[in-house]
Amino acid sequence: MAISILSCLRIFTLVMFVLEPNRVLGSRHFGFISYGDNGAGMCASTVATHGYKCQEFEVKTDDGYILSVQRIPQGRVGGGGQIRQPVLLQHGVLVDGATWLLSPPEQSLAMMLADNGFDVWISNTRGTRYSRRHVTLDARDSEYWNWSWDELIVHDLPSVIDFIFKQTGQKIHYVGHSMGTLIALASFSEGREIDKVKSAALLSPIAYLSHMTTALGEVAARAFVGEITTIFGLAEFNPKGGPVNKLLKFFCAQPGVNCYDLMTAITGKNCCLNSSTVEIFLNDEPQSTSTKNLVHLAQTVRDDILSKYDYGSNYNLEHYGETKPPKYNLGNIPRDLPLFLSYGGQDALSDSKDVETLLDYLKFHDVDKLHVQYIKNYAHADFVMATNANDLVYNQIISFFRNYA
Repeated sequence: MAISILSCLRIFTLVMFVLEPNRVLGSRHFGFISYGDNGAGMCASTVATHGYKCQEFEVKTDDGYILSVQRIPQGRVGGGGQIRQPVLLQHGVLVDGATWLLSPPEQSLAMMLADNGFDVWISNTRGTRYSRRHVTLDARDSEYWNWSWDELIVHDLPSVIDFIFKQTGQKIHYVGHSMGTLIALASFSEGREIDKVKSAALLSPIAYLSHMTTALGEVAARAFVGEITTIFGLAEFNPKGGPVNKLLKFFCAQPGVNCYDLMTAITGKNCCLNSSTVEIFLNDEPQSTSTKNLVHLAQTVRDDILSKYDYGSNYNLEHYGETKPPKYNLGNIPRDLPLFLSYGGQDALSDSKDVETLLDYLKFHDVDKLHVQYIKNYAHADFVMATNANDLVYNQIISFFRNYA
């Protein structure tokens, strides 16, 4: 029997990893907030229950978005008095920071880092459930959703990194998954925040997408690049809303698209997921993003290049002063920035051939600063949810960070 459209959407999100305005003082940052004991906030719902201290912060971007940021300052055994190096965890598209907190403490990267002496920070990009406020705009306004991952590079990532740097006085280690790797790579290529980043670990790195091995992904990319905003009439891409369900039904009806095994079709065959962890994931996901953001990702698939958002020739002239959007040149990433890349042989989104293209741009990187891990049987979701990711990936990341203390 075919699975429901909403179930398809939820599994589709697993793949993609991917209110009232509140006036805030300060040019870029807000500060510490407390949600009390009423269960509100990610700390209370997913961190404190495991015995960890956790703090909730709000960070205001310079374009007015108010982002939720969580901090796990120490492990369960304490050690709060010692200096602990900060690590920022950045999720992908259509999910939020809870992605890093789905597994038990011994299998969760966030809690493993805390237990191994790091000061852990978790960001939530604009539009996700805890980051839906703005200084002047309401999330129900179409203007609130007028952004793509370009804006995450220019506004969200610098605001969060600057906030952590000012709170701790230290450079950060960075971990990104999927789109979290894309915004980091593009940011580093433009020299943004390099002076505040000590090293970066990139899981299922996304930069080039021309070799995606999924029929549904190709159909979706063509639709998003085409007339999707007309199809929806909505600036917010809400996976739980009716229009998106209708779109997925349309996708699933296309020749060569099999929605009976949608997760495998999109992510590749994940080897090591725990059914209970997946169930926890599906309780709250998928999250909203902007339709414009998905259009931008689709442009990357179509054009086989990494560039800023393509508005079309005339509007590109208005935005960029030229008819084509400027490219992100990953060859400009500082050669001495320590990088750890981990990718899987079964990943249908971050395909090995596309990762090889990325690595070609990094061919002049300092040899002792570029660490590459290939896991033959891993697919896209395995890097954040696999039962053995702690042994195969997370321990390697911890060792990598310690090498660049």
